Amino acid sequence: MDLQRTEIMVPLRMLLVLSLILSSSLCLNQNVPLTVVEKQSEIVLPAPHVTGDMSVEEALKKRRSVRDFQDTPLTLDQISQLLWAGQGITEGFKRSAPSAGATYPLTLYVVVGDPGVEGLGAGIYEYVPTSNVLRLIKEGDYRDRLAVACLTQLFIEDAPVSIVIVAKYEKTTARYGERGIRYVHMEAGHVGENIYLQAEGLALGTVAVGAFIDQDVQQVLSIPEELTPLYVMPVGYPR
Repeated sequence: MDLQRTEIMVPLRMLLVLSLILSSSLCLNQNVPLTVVEKQSEIVLPAPHVTGDMSVEEALKKRRSVRDFQDTPLTLDQISQLLWAGQGITEGFKRSAPSAGATYPLTLYVVVGDPGVEGLGAGIYEYVPTSNVLRLIKEGDYRDRLAVACLTQLFIEDAPVSIVIVAKYEKTTARYGERGIRYVHMEAGHVGENIYLQAEGLALGTVAVGAFIDQDVQQVLSIPEELTPLYVMPVGYPR
């Protein structure tokens, strides 16, 4: 009787081992595509340059609002430089634009066309300053929808990319009360001018667009209601 139990238990143990091996194999296979998607969802940007060929004075003199763009795609280097100029880390936790009480209520989103940036798929991305990466929000070319949300300003659809400056007021008003709303708007102005000047230094053009329907831009970006769009800045090579 004991021998029969042993004979029965051995194949059961073998089946259990085989089952575990098969399950592990399936789990590994399932993890492969998930890992790939995770890597693609965050794009590490090239390190920004802290010196350039154009002086601040020359960039100020040449700065203009551009509304006519070539369909030439930008490079990841250019995108990295523009985003760093707007909200990048310069030292420690400090950023390229001043912020009241270092509350940093602003976030930059990038609407990338097809083709909009060499080596980067069309989609909507969030810029993460602390790690200098782009985080994919959703895939697809949404330039036409963004242009419609901006009261059908069609040059937004023509630009390879648009940088959207979005605010979460509570980050600043929690410390400064209602006065914080003014501070957020001041900060958005700082960021917008930084992007203007950096675009000029890269032989690119941009324009600050404030005419749009907030809710429609929120829907295009797929962001929650507590995030308020303040600027839409299409960027590209001037025609």
